[in-house]
Amino acid sequence: MIDRRSAILGTLASGWAARGLAQTPPPRVGGAAPATALPEPDETIDLWPKGAPGAPPTLPVETVDERSKDHALNDRAVQGISRPRLVVFRPSTPNGAALLVTPGGGYRLVVIDKEGYEIGRWLAARGFTVFVLFYRLPGDGWAAGPDVALADAQRAMRLIRVRSADYGIVPERVGAMGFSAGGHVCGDLATRFDTPVYAPVDAADRLSARPCLAAPIYAVQSMAAEVAHAGSRALLLGPSPSAALERAHSTAANVSPRTPPCFLLHAEDDGVVKVENTLAFRAACVRAGVPVEMHLFAQGGHGFGLRGTVGKPVAAWPELFLGWARTQGFG
Repeated sequence: MIDRRSAILGTLASGWAARGLAQTPPPRVGGAAPATALPEPDETIDLWPKGAPGAPPTLPVETVDERSKDHALNDRAVQGISRPRLVVFRPSTPNGAALLVTPGGGYRLVVIDKEGYEIGRWLAARGFTVFVLFYRLPGDGWAAGPDVALADAQRAMRLIRVRSADYGIVPERVGAMGFSAGGHVCGDLATRFDTPVYAPVDAADRLSARPCLAAPIYAVQSMAAEVAHAGSRALLLGPSPSAALERAHSTAANVSPRTPPCFLLHAEDDGVVKVENTLAFRAACVRAGVPVEMHLFAQGGHGFGLRGTVGKPVAAWPELFLGWARTQGFG
């Protein structure tokens, strides 16, 4: 059996020595480990060749907390990300399409297993090349502030396209999927893909960051106090944001005819992120003439991913997404 601490450090720090980053401290790891684990992805792409821009005076220290009480499942949460990166899930037979996946975590952490690695494995088994994004968090003092995760998402899309030949990807068939606060990153990318939020660093930044489709899943969308997820809003915008700042970072307010086709999913009994977030985003898509498909389920709660759907009607959502994606020429 693989030692879990070694597996975590090996995955999350993969490629450091090869990229001259061996001196970077590895992430701290805490929490009990499941007795069994699926194979870890072993391919990592750093987003920024000279380090992430706009770093605070003291870099956050990356930590990994294993929260699972189930010995058959991992449930890791990562905080303090200072080295934003992509973890790659390659299919045995690529179908030419790729997805950038942004896990949730309330903008406090990034939940890499149930909203990242699990969907990465599932989609890769169906021919998609999947890139799970470890994005920086707005509460860690980065100069980009509330745009820091969007900067990482834009850069990630451009890197996927510039390396498309290496992965058998058609550059025009790169989509985005995000969950909860990662759904806000996804919605932000879908609506503000061409908003300048960082200075270009190389030729990749001449490429488009627009996803060909977007799938915000039980997503944080609105920053208006009466609808927003309070924790995400506070970490993204601060304790007393202006109405203008709230609107600027409410994804529905930024939908335009250039927003890509969107697949929306929410459970109406979600007690964490109100379903009104998704309803408002759909209405904005309709007004802008953006193709949109929405699925609401009576039960499912929040954060179900794949593992939380067993035995419930919401278990149909991944196949619903694939069916819709095919209508968009994706997959």
